Amino acid sequence: MWRMGSELTLHDDRLFPPDEAVRRIARGIYAATKDLPIISPHGHVPPAWLSEDLSFDNPTRLLLTPDHYINRILHANGVELSALGVPVTRSDMTETDNRNAWRTFCAHWADFNGTAMRYWLTDQLVGVFGVTQRPSAATADEIYDTIQAWIDDEDHRPRALMDQFNIEFIATTDDPCDDLHEHDLLAADAEFAAKHHVAPTFRPDKYLLPGSPDWNERADRLGEIAGLDVSTLAGFTAALESRRAYFKAHGGVSTDHGIQDLNAAYLDAQDAERLYAKARAGQITAAEADALHHHLIMDQVRMATEDGLTLTLHPGSLRDHDRATFEKYGADVGCDIPHALEVTRATREMLNAFGNHPNLNLVLFTLDEDVYSREIAPLAGFYRSVFIGVPWWFIDAPQSIMRFKEAVTEMAGFSRISGMIDDTRAFCSIPARHDMMRRMDAAHLANLVAVHRLDEDEALEQARKLVVDNPKKVFKL
Repeated sequence: MWRMGSELTLHDDRLFPPDEAVRRIARGIYAATKDLPIISPHGHVPPAWLSEDLSFDNPTRLLLTPDHYINRILHANGVELSALGVPVTRSDMTETDNRNAWRTFCAHWADFNGTAMRYWLTDQLVGVFGVTQRPSAATADEIYDTIQAWIDDEDHRPRALMDQFNIEFIATTDDPCDDLHEHDLLAADAEFAAKHHVAPTFRPDKYLLPGSPDWNERADRLGEIAGLDVSTLAGFTAALESRRAYFKAHGGVSTDHGIQDLNAAYLDAQDAERLYAKARAGQITAAEADALHHHLIMDQVRMATEDGLTLTLHPGSLRDHDRATFEKYGADVGCDIPHALEVTRATREMLNAFGNHPNLNLVLFTLDEDVYSREIAPLAGFYRSVFIGVPWWFIDAPQSIMRFKEAVTEMAGFSRISGMIDDTRAFCSIPARHDMMRRMDAAHLANLVAVHRLDEDEALEQARKLVVDNPKKVFKL
């Protein structure tokens, strides 16, 4: 039994302004959007979860092991990642191991106080799983059992949850060489496809880094899958175009690029072919590889103007910052760190070439809050192709989201914002994340109404646009 006063609860007015008059306005705005369908145009849910309708296995496997946010905080507070089941590809975790991982997490619950993770976790624990105890060493096993019972219920498989979470559209993130078989299975299920669209997203990052050790192997594989000779840059380019077309034919609406910076510029055609040949021969220098990479990114923008796939750029993270963690566990385990970003000069060549192209939708994200109002909002406030990606990754937290809204709307307005991007592989956090954004939309709009910068009917209309119209426009749904 837990202590009196240690219940875990969700307050109806969470994230709303404390001033009661403004809060009343926010309640009305939120009420108009809270039940609208979820549109999730960028995320990392494995498509096999849906095509095979897989069980989530156990609480640790569902909520801890794949969640970089949680693992980072626990690691910082002395927990070994291996104790949490990391990396996610492991198959040796026993029931005892999983329970011990959960106990460790619950014992560290106070370490999440004030974090966005505490907010999302509480929303999931209470709103999805029906947990009423605050996590602690004393309540860990009971909470584990409550969630396990929820997982074991056949009504809580991924396909059923698409209905329960009211997810209308969700995009996965896929390698250019994927055959997209899982997406074919979902599209062939007439009953499921009538209510839900699961789209692949073309993510060619590893194929656009000619200086990486495995690039030649990847280029060969790309050529094999596309059925094209990639011994020349022209052939490699044709193979990328072929795979983009394949993704579009299978329901894809966008391409995604997790890049180091926003530099993009064409090389002279002969120089580009020369550097490609050096890369194929394993003789390219680091500086030459960067120049060819920026050329390849520029060409992805050109391709987007031709095939109409929305192009999203996610720069600003130094991957695998901790070498020891990378060597022990591999990539994508939570030790990527944001760094400062320059946008205006970096994108000038790209936007001079394509920035007002009628067939291009270009979404710029950042992990550097400083550039929202100074660079990204002014760019989106002029160039017709440019849209502002909402806060993601390290800054998809309530205060960061409010800072974003206040930073960009005064310069670019609401019409240039992408709509909610949850960027998650934690399936059960999707409704929590989207609800958080709708509450922050309501809070921001209510403040504008309260100071007479918007009328209430305008705020209600704008709230709906942010949830439905903006993402449909930006991702051409």
